Amino acid sequence: MKIAVLKEQADGERRVSATPETVKKFVALGATLAVEAGAGETASIADAAYSDAGASVGDRAATLAGGGYRARRAGA
Repeated sequence: MKIAVLKEQADGERRVSATPETVKKFVALGATLAVEAGAGETASIADAAYSDAGASVGDRAATLAGGGYRARRAGA
């Protein structure tokens, strides 16, 4: 399974749909995760924490490149 974690676009939204801990759990289950750069910024989670957990981090286009991802947003 491929999972994309996108940066929330709604004004005032501070949540993020995945933490580095949940990324680790999904990776351990065999999922591939891609995180949009800055997705965790408003929740005080650095991009490096997502990479360290096993996700690739890039801009929105790179995050969704290749298709087949289930996109996740905090407000979804």
